[in-house]
Amino acid sequence: MPHIIPRPKLTFAEKMYLPAILGGLVITLRHFLRSLFGQTRITLQYPEQKWDENLPAHYRGAPTLVKDEWDRERCVACQLCEFICPPRAITITPGELPADSRWAKVEKYPEQFEIDMTRCIYCGMCEEVCPEQAIFLRKDYAITGLSRAEMVYDKKKLYEIGGVMDGLVNKWNDLK
Repeated sequence: MPHIIPRPKLTFAEKMYLPAILGGLVITLRHFLRSLFGQTRITLQYPEQKWDENLPAHYRGAPTLVKDEWDRERCVACQLCEFICPPRAITITPGELPADSRWAKVEKYPEQFEIDMTRCIYCGMCEEVCPEQAIFLRKDYAITGLSRAEMVYDKKKLYEIGGVMDGLVNKWNDLK
């Protein structure tokens, strides 16, 4: 048997939404007076002032590739980031390592690695799924370009802006 919850009876003013409208006007007037007397700063003068020092810890920026301390690629071209990317912004072309290489156990490396920054939604799924911690989201919010082709970052550009990340890399571990 359903339980019926009776609706409260509204007054005439509540039916006309007057208390809600007046409450909104009071909040707007309070914000206006605070900004008028300089108690709060609303506008950030962007080119001169940056938001960098105020970025929250959980901020997710643009994805980039990183290398290890010895300037070796961390990426093993497993393509997990490509498969999990919701807008399909990542494209990887894996290449095979030669059989006589010291690191032949790795089998693959990214021959081509591209991220289309116009398609990327900065969700962070690529960073979460990467087994070698090769892809990271950097704290960058000013990603610009003059054309669409300029916004497709290749492997060289991704490593250039990504830099070096310290820590164990399973790919280069002889015991794995």
